Amino acid sequence: MAVAGDPKNRSGIILAKNEKAKKYGIKTAETVWQARKKCPSLVLVPPHRDRYSEVSKQVKALFCDYTDQVESFGLDEAWLDVTGSLAYFKSSPVQLANRIREQVKNDIGITVSVGISFNKIFAKLGSDMKKPDATTSITRGNYQQLVWSLPASELLFVGKVATDELHRHYINTIGDIARSERVVLNQLLGKGGDVLWLYANGMDEEPVRRYDDLEQVKSIGNGMTFRRDLVGVDEIKAGIISLSDEVAYRLREARLKCGTIQIMIKTPKLTNISRQKQITTPTYLQKEIVHTAIELIESNWRMSDPIRALTVTAMNLVDENDVCQQISLFDMDDHRHTKERYEKIEDAMSKIRKKHGKSSIGMGYVHSEELGIN
Repeated sequence: MAVAGDPKNRSGIILAKNEKAKKYGIKTAETVWQARKKCPSLVLVPPHRDRYSEVSKQVKALFCDYTDQVESFGLDEAWLDVTGSLAYFKSSPVQLANRIREQVKNDIGITVSVGISFNKIFAKLGSDMKKPDATTSITRGNYQQLVWSLPASELLFVGKVATDELHRHYINTIGDIARSERVVLNQLLGKGGDVLWLYANGMDEEPVRRYDDLEQVKSIGNGMTFRRDLVGVDEIKAGIISLSDEVAYRLREARLKCGTIQIMIKTPKLTNISRQKQITTPTYLQKEIVHTAIELIESNWRMSDPIRALTVTAMNLVDENDVCQQISLFDMDDHRHTKERYEKIEDAMSKIRKKHGKSSIGMGYVHSEELGIN
């Protein structure tokens, strides 16, 4: 069994799978058709994100009974620093982990797997090693035995591109990374190579944040896999306008402006192309986000070629009140008044949406149920 998106809307990727499906080699984020080639009898169920989020909040609230150092990692994972809690609960790390697992099972009705280690990276690895409902302890004494034989791709933040590059240089396991020269990894992967060397050697010193220590938002993006490929200027612009509308709305809600726009194109062959451009003056205006995104596509893509999916991302975020603007003396008044007028319009739209729902008002664009744009 697996949880998957809707193949009819071509967002059919595997979001989660059970242990039986995992034994067939089914992986998270692969397409449904790829998964069904491996397991024709695979049973698919739709995601229920709201319910998933609700249960996740319940679990993380329970974690706070054991420590105030609870750092979320995605929707369904968290790091806990229980260094100061062991004496209070009169428990060893393994005993406390098992206690937490049992309480989650009894109070909430789900199972969790726990990794125990002396740093966050190895704790994450441990939580993935035995599932479901298990505890794995990775210590300073056994980490080489337990971790170094794992594939390099199992190490956190080693994606497909990095895995392929490492493989080309016969670096196939986490142990191979640990035993490599730091300078070599730096040459292959830039600064990321140096970070991976530290991680593989157990030298992650990043602390666990408190549960109320919110991480600063670094980007706001919106992506969509369309029901059919976008072809031509009008359809691509319609997609960009729809995606940018949500990005601009979320920027205004966060009272942030962006200094860079990134677009990502997914082709029908499932390859990704990413480009970005800096904006002269940070903005949260949909009009300016759309203009920059379309410029990026027109200068980097043949508009007659089909596009399966698009993502628009606002990056280099700053507080809306920290923006300084330098413009020409000759068009200063016109430019300022025009921008202020658009900002008032879009701020008013946000207030209407808060009161009457997101679909109550929006900027004009091509409305197409056929493409999945609504």
